[in-house]
Amino acid sequence: MRIELLEEVGSTNDYIRRYLGGGENVIVCAKRQTGGKGTKGRSFLSDSGGVYFSALTFYQEFPAGEAFRIMTHAAVSVCRTAERFSVSPEIKWPNDVFMSGRKLAGISIKNDIADGQVRSSLVGIGLNAENDVSALNGIAISLTEAAGRRVSADEAKNALIENYGKEDDFEDYLSRVRFLGKNVRVSEGERSYVAVARRILSDGRLEIEENGLVRVLSAAEISLRLGG
Repeated sequence: MRIELLEEVGSTNDYIRRYLGGGENVIVCAKRQTGGKGTKGRSFLSDSGGVYFSALTFYQEFPAGEAFRIMTHAAVSVCRTAERFSVSPEIKWPNDVFMSGRKLAGISIKNDIADGQVRSSLVGIGLNAENDVSALNGIAISLTEAAGRRVSADEAKNALIENYGKEDDFEDYLSRVRFLGKNVRVSEGERSYVAVARRILSDGRLEIEENGLVRVLSAAEISLRLGG
């Protein structure tokens, strides 16, 4: 696998696209982004001190029905990285990583699917290490704050690259999702309601129970707030 380390770039996701035609797996990390984007095109604060990571992976035989494994792998890799520094994060379905109710890392996934197969995936991860997230009004947290000691961006970057290269399974993901069996608030179109989160299916959909009625929802259809 090729690994590129950059000082500054507009976006690691945009930069890594130059390798789309090569067929070689690539990881790109930057110390700072000037035009980072999160999920749904939202701007992403990318100051120095964070880890800005993109991974381009090509596949030979990967059924599209199993594509959620790409997301679970990314989330578990981030959690294992935080755990390296004695931080115990949790995954907010489907893939954000939180600590003490505050966002530690965001993950974006772009899959190229053809003929029922995943041909390639582009995974973007933004992980707060020692960057100042105070401007985000308490909605984010860094590894440094969570660990109670300085965790440098280089330490976090090296751990994330290492953990991304390790194997994991669906149970590794589920063991870090801690809201199952509890009330959550679901926003579905114009409607907002409280339901019990029952389980996450292997394809990534969430099974909920509302007033005795069990339904299965996808992350594309709803937004979720923990705590009901």
